[in-house]
Amino acid sequence: MSFASHDSATKQSQGDAITAEEIADSGATASEDVARYALILGDDSLMLAQRLGGWISRAPELEEDIALANIALDLLGHARFLLTYAGSAWGKSEDDLAYFRDEEDFRSCRLVEQENGDFGTTIARQLIFSFYAHELYTRLLDSEDRTLSAIADKALKEVAYHQDHAAQWVLRLGLGTEESSRRMQSGLDSLWPLVEELFVDVEPIERLEGVAVPPSSLREPTMRRVAEIIEEAGLTVPDAAPAYGGDRRGLHSEQRGFILAEMQVLARRHPDATW
Repeated sequence: MSFASHDSATKQSQGDAITAEEIADSGATASEDVARYALILGDDSLMLAQRLGGWISRAPELEEDIALANIALDLLGHARFLLTYAGSAWGKSEDDLAYFRDEEDFRSCRLVEQENGDFGTTIARQLIFSFYAHELYTRLLDSEDRTLSAIADKALKEVAYHQDHAAQWVLRLGLGTEESSRRMQSGLDSLWPLVEELFVDVEPIERLEGVAVPPSSLREPTMRRVAEIIEEAGLTVPDAAPAYGGDRRGLHSEQRGFILAEMQVLARRHPDATW
């Protein structure tokens, strides 16, 4: 089965799951530029999956513990698809790219690397990223690269739940008690300087017309929808200047190193192990 054909997108519309193994076995090989683009998207999902995994056994209620774990697993799946496809350009596996790249080689945005903070901060991060991801994958369905299109089709079904989950919690906290509203607003305020990095058109995106989705084209629809939820929750849309270095090529957050130290330690200590 080839994910470089329309058949993969058709398979997704019928509700079957794609796997990273199927992408690897399909024979589809990404170009250098497409691989670098897939790496940007995959790194975002991988870092956020790691962060959300930190809520397991710590969420405010059992149902939410399960919900956040499931969202983390969805994001990990997206990362697997994207890193597997990216690795096809360089003869590397998803594990090679996840476990054996150094801190400065990742291209994740700083928003997804931030510590979970309290529940309000985590939900603020989820609101911003899930609405961005929904717009991204909706546009990516029309990519001329059929593997990216198939990945987007699978991811979009899951991200639709992610954004609904985040929106409902923003409303619940914003319209809840004085304390829950304060914490939700504080979470939005603390993360807002990092939002603009999502929408910067970095290389190689400008060379992938018809294949990649320019992040700048997602700014207006994403932030309009985010602002509508914030205002409906009785909260204030923050007004903060973008944090310095937010272009995925400059400064990365100090939190990235801590995430990788925990995530990579076993693989690096036993590099030849299989399971």
